[in-house]
Amino acid sequence: MPNNHEKPKLKKGVFKRLMKMLFTFYPKLLPITIICILFSSIASSIPDMYIQKVIKIITDTLDNGATWQSASEKIIPMMLFLVILYLISTTAITVYSQFMAIITQGTLNKMRQSMFKGMQNLPIRYFDTHKHGDIMSYYTNDIDALRQLISQGLPNLLRAGTVVIAVFGIMLYYSFWLTLITIVGVIFMMLVTKVMGGGSAKYFLKQQKSIGDAEGYIQEMMNGQKVVKVFCHESEAQADFDKINEQLYQDSYRANSYANTLGPVIMNIGNILYVLIAVLGGVMVLNSFKNYSFSGLALDVSVVVAFLNMTKQFTGNLNQVTQQINAIVMALAGAERIFALMDEEPETDEGYVKLVNAEISKDGTITETKNYTGQWAWKHPHQADGSVTYTPLQGDVRMFHVDFAYEEGKTVLHDVSVYAKPGQKIAFVGSTGAGKTTITNLINRFYDIADGKIRYDGININKIQKSDLRRSLGLVLQETNLFTGTVMDNIRYGKLDATDEECIEASKLAGADDFITRLPNGYETMLTGNGSNLSQGQRQLIAIARAAVANPPVMILDEATSSIDTRTEAIVSSGMDKLMHGRTVFVIAHRLSTVRNADLIMVLEHGKVIEKGNHDELIAQKGHYYQLYTGAFELE
Repeated sequence: MPNNHEKPKLKKGVFKRLMKMLFTFYPKLLPITIICILFSSIASSIPDMYIQKVIKIITDTLDNGATWQSASEKIIPMMLFLVILYLISTTAITVYSQFMAIITQGTLNKMRQSMFKGMQNLPIRYFDTHKHGDIMSYYTNDIDALRQLISQGLPNLLRAGTVVIAVFGIMLYYSFWLTLITIVGVIFMMLVTKVMGGGSAKYFLKQQKSIGDAEGYIQEMMNGQKVVKVFCHESEAQADFDKINEQLYQDSYRANSYANTLGPVIMNIGNILYVLIAVLGGVMVLNSFKNYSFSGLALDVSVVVAFLNMTKQFTGNLNQVTQQINAIVMALAGAERIFALMDEEPETDEGYVKLVNAEISKDGTITETKNYTGQWAWKHPHQADGSVTYTPLQGDVRMFHVDFAYEEGKTVLHDVSVYAKPGQKIAFVGSTGAGKTTITNLINRFYDIADGKIRYDGININKIQKSDLRRSLGLVLQETNLFTGTVMDNIRYGKLDATDEECIEASKLAGADDFITRLPNGYETMLTGNGSNLSQGQRQLIAIARAAVANPPVMILDEATSSIDTRTEAIVSSGMDKLMHGRTVFVIAHRLSTVRNADLIMVLEHGKVIEKGNHDELIAQKGHYYQLYTGAFELE
């Protein structure tokens, strides 16, 4: 939850970066749009000058006893000019409105693409340490705030600012005294804006953070709804949400109360200023007060009437500027969060050993080929002498004295060594938190080790490109993730160029074909909501089939059968044996039936390997594994 005493501030350079991005995306369209906005704004300021001239012509005509005909000869051309000016101004407004729609949606489209592309390159650590709902708010709430800024805030600010400057110049042209009165009123308006706008901006910044917190909590509760209900935690969940929602309410209430009050206050200050100009201007005219101006005109009714219109226009547009401040601050707060996501350090990859298609002759000679052969090799360029060597992909994975900590100073693995020869099945057992899953995370290089070495087919995995390393590994997790699409699409996720026949064969291997063919549309059945229309066991079988179609030399099964009932496990077991045959397999499982036939069972406790051997050897030792085995058939 946000701290009530925090005083968030925008980082410097956010607005500058946003503008630079807009000009980069639209180097020609944006300048044309700005020119159209400036032209239409200046055009809206010119009529006041003509009002003064028309009034002057009429009063002079009345004073001299002339007829309307003589006055109309001067007035009508002015009116025609204004009509033409307004038509051109309307065209400019239409043009920049259309261009702003293109610029706004185009910019947001490019930013979403950039955000998502960058997110794909982030390390797993980022997603482990950030709420998923908060990340989602970048794409929804923050992007929407940015949309309002680009489409409305910036054009309105530029238009109103231009009018303010243009009208102020015209005011100085007509009367220094009346302009001075206006400046005094504007100074008072600015002081009020600073006090009220500053408070509003502070809470708008906090509001953006509070929205992210609320969305993150809601997403968390949606994912864990079954757990909430089974433990009757509804009232506690509601209480926690009420605290977060109350903070959002307070921040939003304070931000909008300031913002909603500021507009009417500024508007009424403008009205008071309008009355002052009318009264003081009238007094000056009646007393033939000497006028000082660039125009050299005397202070008369025509100047005061024109000045009244200019005052209204000046204060009105100044109010528009103050109204945009809050929207701009909120949008820049969203932009800052978006830029923070875009600036996150991507997952580093200094590997240079690649996985390539290969042809391996009977004498062991390896030749690289562009054609798919079903055989793979590691292409290892040696930087020292420029030579290239090829090592066949076999699945030999070894860890030497590995230490690791998710957080500095909190070591999770202590001096762990694992030796898995090609085709061996290595099982990890131990209590929750012993470090079993951490080992598989290190093999995948989701995290990098603190000390020690991990070698894959004799190559240090730090030298292997991460994408190629992970392509050589099959992974089935306890928590199944299925994506919106058909069953066939989800199986093919393991190998995007797999044929339908290969996907069906993989399903048969995993024991999933039987239930898939009984679905309403078979392999073309649509899955949504992470496969919510399937049972947990069925979803897990599809995940196993997805790993099978990739046909990797190394398989990691992280409690892959924990969600499958005993009967379903019996159906899967033969397929799993076929899936594991000839592959190096790392198994994490609670059920002893999954690990009994492993070539090597490693017992972990508090990040250390305390026992290792096959099932019979560990039973004979009568140690920790023996106690687990004889105490229960579930390794809790």
